[in-house]
Amino acid sequence: MPRSLKEVEYMRLLPPETTATIDRLEMLARQKMDGNITGRHSSPKKGFSVEFSEHRQYTPGDDIRNLDWKVYGKKDRYYIKQYIEETNLRCTILLDCSGSMNYRGDLSAKVEQQAVTKFAYGQYLAAALSYLAIRQQDAAGLVTFDDRVRSYLPARSRPSQVRRILDQLHRTEAGEDTNVAEVLHEVAERIPRRGLVCLISDMFDDPDAVNEALYHFAFRGHEVILYHIMAEEELTFPFSKFNTFKDLEVNGQRMQIDPKSIKAYYLDRVRAFVAGLERSCGQMQADYVPMTTKEPFEKALATYIARRRHNR
Repeated sequence: MPRSLKEVEYMRLLPPETTATIDRLEMLARQKMDGNITGRHSSPKKGFSVEFSEHRQYTPGDDIRNLDWKVYGKKDRYYIKQYIEETNLRCTILLDCSGSMNYRGDLSAKVEQQAVTKFAYGQYLAAALSYLAIRQQDAAGLVTFDDRVRSYLPARSRPSQVRRILDQLHRTEAGEDTNVAEVLHEVAERIPRRGLVCLISDMFDDPDAVNEALYHFAFRGHEVILYHIMAEEELTFPFSKFNTFKDLEVNGQRMQIDPKSIKAYYLDRVRAFVAGLERSCGQMQADYVPMTTKEPFEKALATYIARRRHNR
């Protein structure tokens, strides 16, 4: 039976080979999470479920089944055993759709060797992360932004949420200016409870302003993962011939440049830029995940999650 155009697009964003990889993965939160259903992540709330936390003195009305009789035998006082509840993770995915994310890389390479744009790479990654969250009965939401919030889907755990996120990704196009810092401040205030924030961006904005905005998430109790997407050419600057370079965020902005004359300076700035982001993430205990569009995102994501579980 012929598939609709939407179904074809959904298959493009979340093909079977991606779901097959994701089905072998599991994303666990490092920090305590707030949620609505019992899951696999630690909650700051005390309950009577899985992991022992502490004792508290018995008060009338407490369930006597939770009395610790060993402690009573030692202290001749009644104490209740408290446990850490497990809860579902609320994952909010932020996808940068600014003009700079439209950069593809080396167009002179053969078609089969050309990388996708940073934005398309981000779309695939956002689709995979939402599928991963919903598959493990967590909640996933999506924010798309450039110089402002373009769309906001609050985190939900129902299976239909993946289709809603895929639909929004399908309808989103890149092409406007960037204001990462201002958007992050706004989103940090809009997310209702602590959770996991997955930021997918090339982070082309004022570094100091971006760092301050990232700390806003930490202040609100969120755990942050920065998936920093760059094209290989942005990191290595392999250009050698005098050429015209186009600004993807300012219409009509072009510069004729001799790449050889600026390569050393450019690479120094890029290295400082990347090192600054990594250092800031380390200081706020956020994960910094560098990705290039020439590396299959499924491989990069699986490698990161395996490392994350090992270091948890």
